[in-house]
Amino acid sequence: MATLRQKQPTLKPQDLLVTLKIAVNEDREFTFAELGQELSMSASEVHSAAQRAEMSRLLTRDNGQLRAVRSALQEFVVHGVKYSFPALTGSTTRGMATSTSAFPLKQFFSESDIDIAVWPDSSGTDRGMSLQPLYPSVPSAARADIRLYEVLILIDALRSGAAREREIATTELMKRLA
Repeated sequence: MATLRQKQPTLKPQDLLVTLKIAVNEDREFTFAELGQELSMSASEVHSAAQRAEMSRLLTRDNGQLRAVRSALQEFVVHGVKYSFPALTGSTTRGMATSTSAFPLKQFFSESDIDIAVWPDSSGTDRGMSLQPLYPSVPSAARADIRLYEVLILIDALRSGAAREREIATTELMKRLA
């Protein structure tokens, strides 16, 4: 008997980015072209990302529109994102503040407790230790959507933070992804 061999699908960082954009903008209905423009990705990249996110059960279709499966998304970002997309840090650079260096987490820490983390970005106004974003277009996508920016900041704290940072980030993420 012949067996069917298929390549195991793998979730990619851009799949999470597309899913988060949809999740924090549940009041909007996007086309792939609109998502692509707002995330600085091509429509075909967004389409492929959405297909993988659907296969992973992070997205579903409701009357043809993509919707986040919130319980699955919450579970994945809290328990899986730091293993699937580990934080990669580098040298001091100019960029856009993330993790505990930016709102909503910055308010929970004193200035002396914070090691400034930034996504490398030539348009950025902060200096700190570089933290590779989930996907290269994250800084521009975050500048265009404050709700997406806040969620990405919290996810970076889960990817790179110590226990206290991860605990606060989890609480704040649950509020935003409820």
